[in-house]
Amino acid sequence: MASSYGSFRSRFVPNVSAAAHSGSHLIAPVLTNNTITGNVHILHNAPGFTFDRPHSAQSLDTRSLIFKHKTRICSDYQYVTEYNSLPGEQVLLSERFTQPLILQRHRDQQEREEELRSSGENFQQVLNSRDSNGSSHLNSLFNPDNHGISPSAVILQGNSGNGKTLAVQKIMLDWASGDIYKERFDIVFHLKCKEINRISGRKSLVEILSYSCSLTSDQISQILQRSPEKVLFIIDGFDELKLTRDIYYMPPHTDVIQKASPEVTLCALLKGHIMPESFLLVTSRSTATDILSKLLKGPQRFSEIMGFSEKGVEEYFQKFFQDEELFRRAFTFVKTNENLFTTCSIPVICWIVCTTIKERFKIGMDVTSGLETTTSIYIDFVSTLLEHHCQGQSQSVPSLLISLGQLAERGILEKQVLLDERTVYETISDPVGNPFLCKFLFKRRISQETVFSFMHLSFQEFFTALYYVILDKEESKRKLAQLISFQHNEWLEHPPCCAAVVQFAFGLLNKGVRHTLRKSLCLFVHPNTQALLKEWILKELQRDICYNRTLFILHCLYELHEEDYVTKAMKSWNRINAYSAIFRRTDCWALLYCSQFCQCLQELDLFGCYLTSEKLMMILPALPKFKKLTLPLVDPSVSDLVELMCALTRGQTLNSEDVHVLLHNEGCFFQLSINEEVSRICLKTPWFVDHAEPLESLSLTFPCSDLNNTNWTQLFQIIHQNDSDALMNAILRSFSNLKKLEIEANCLGQRWCVCTLQIIQNCSSLTEVKVNACFLLEEGIKILQRAHIRPACVIRVYGDCELSCNQKVMICLSSRGFSTENLRKSLF
Repeated sequence: MASSYGSFRSRFVPNVSAAAHSGSHLIAPVLTNNTITGNVHILHNAPGFTFDRPHSAQSLDTRSLIFKHKTRICSDYQYVTEYNSLPGEQVLLSERFTQPLILQRHRDQQEREEELRSSGENFQQVLNSRDSNGSSHLNSLFNPDNHGISPSAVILQGNSGNGKTLAVQKIMLDWASGDIYKERFDIVFHLKCKEINRISGRKSLVEILSYSCSLTSDQISQILQRSPEKVLFIIDGFDELKLTRDIYYMPPHTDVIQKASPEVTLCALLKGHIMPESFLLVTSRSTATDILSKLLKGPQRFSEIMGFSEKGVEEYFQKFFQDEELFRRAFTFVKTNENLFTTCSIPVICWIVCTTIKERFKIGMDVTSGLETTTSIYIDFVSTLLEHHCQGQSQSVPSLLISLGQLAERGILEKQVLLDERTVYETISDPVGNPFLCKFLFKRRISQETVFSFMHLSFQEFFTALYYVILDKEESKRKLAQLISFQHNEWLEHPPCCAAVVQFAFGLLNKGVRHTLRKSLCLFVHPNTQALLKEWILKELQRDICYNRTLFILHCLYELHEEDYVTKAMKSWNRINAYSAIFRRTDCWALLYCSQFCQCLQELDLFGCYLTSEKLMMILPALPKFKKLTLPLVDPSVSDLVELMCALTRGQTLNSEDVHVLLHNEGCFFQLSINEEVSRICLKTPWFVDHAEPLESLSLTFPCSDLNNTNWTQLFQIIHQNDSDALMNAILRSFSNLKKLEIEANCLGQRWCVCTLQIIQNCSSLTEVKVNACFLLEEGIKILQRAHIRPACVIRVYGDCELSCNQKVMICLSSRGFSTENLRKSLF
């Protein structure tokens, strides 16, 4: 087959007719099809002339055309028209584009499953591990590989909404601006498959190119003949190209001006029949990559856009808000919500979240008020993809979503995220054109296996829930009843696989979400479906709920986001027990939301959940709602503990009820009890071992009125400093109305006896002191025997007495004197 370059040369060489007078010279750059008369001396390879880079006016004209092309690109590509842009409204590309995570390798089945199943911090860790193994930049797509070979064609694969088109726009703008590929490519053309589908009739390559740029067909022809090896064609959205069987039976098509149907002409370019020396960059969804690879000339390189890493999400937020304070508020909120933060790795969802938050800022509302549920974000994403990435689907939207739901349900029930090809084609009429599915090829010994998946397990769970709630009345009721029964029976130590499906189902019952379903997707949720799920939750609240089910129910109520119903549910829930559960930041949001719809709850038990400072601050506004609290804190700072104490002591529900706060950190136990008249602080810690007589615990009882005057900062600073002497001095200063003092120590000697007597002397309100010690040393007992204390105060000391052969005794010291009582006979 003749090369297209040779064909191009013969086709585009002009006919030259020249006549020379005797003694004159004629220089012609083209030596074919010439008619020359006269006494002419022909110079082959005349200086200043080569075929590829002609000198003089033609070269200058070509450079002028390329400059014109670049200028137009710089003008058109510097702006982005967003999905919600009004007519004439645009934003700068620099305010939106963020370098995505790009991998230039295939991942195996284990890696794919890990990416699909992980969420929250685990998901970011997975992305970071991929990034650390070699993420590529847009300017390195054509770099030589380890063998020094550069690709002629690069496949840039990515899921719907992952930023393929924006990446192409960035490449075009940066090339035209001279920032990338300046020396590598003289000219870059951008072809959009979606637009090629709208071109009718038979067209040549130069004609198709003229539709996408400011140059005419003749001008493009002139540029292409200059240096075809320095031409890059970017073909965006191959998966959207409407291919016919003609591409497999087309005759040789090697000329840039040869006409054929647009898809045949484009495939000739992809195969290298036209312009074989040129370079190609083709974007596609994974569902069409295998077809593309078979059409594409070589050598090929595979690249995949995975979306944003954690750093990428942060950079996108910063560019979007263009204000440090707003950026920090928005990003901090999203980062504390694992579900939202996971989905923000998808650029389109990142845009949806940022847009929603920005609207909240504009009208002065709290950042969280516009991002009510994870379900609402998924609905917005699905609506966006259906409107902008799903053209040409033969199915109606309801039919498409039902088929997706059937496929998703099958995977959920079989606990599979990778779905076999046969099952997919039996359920989905056009998997290749479906924007919600991904397609992978895995090596199986001497062959390949094709599998499909949803973009993430969470989308599989979402579509299952959507399928259940939009079925007809009876079928929906049957499916949901089975789901509820299944998740109840399967719930052992961990939430069952369908827990997230139930949570999404509740989210789809939300009034605003149901309105969007009707308006945008023509879907209707039957009232009976709503009643079934709501009644089930109320019955669940009557049970003795285990820790994982507690978090599950909180999230169901959070996703529902219906104030009247949540208020009703919280009235029947006395004790929230999340004992030893993995308490995520998302759980904090759910707890905070639900607690605002109740006046008072009996108990919140988070023992074993290990709250970080960040999580403590998130749930802090909810804590005064509970009569009893168990809070295990991980490395709390002094300021964390002070804020906690201040929040509890100013809580409105604490005036008449008993409240316990337990803080566990490396063996430390802090308890605060408050009732109508008196408060009690108990501190038990291994920290105070700075003396031969270590302090094990300390308990203080004082009037409630002293709570507001307590110097919590000083108290917790001393605890962190491991200074028991300073602690005793702080007690005298902070609790001037101290009523009762209880001390537990390993042994009672001179130090604690002297300290106790000093406190009694300086604190006139103190009426009772109780000391428990393992051993009562002789030196301490002799001090107590000689001591005199004021009336209305009594010291009782319990322990094994050194003077009484280690008998268990009680020593009582009052204004009446010193007395000893044996409580247990000596063991020896």
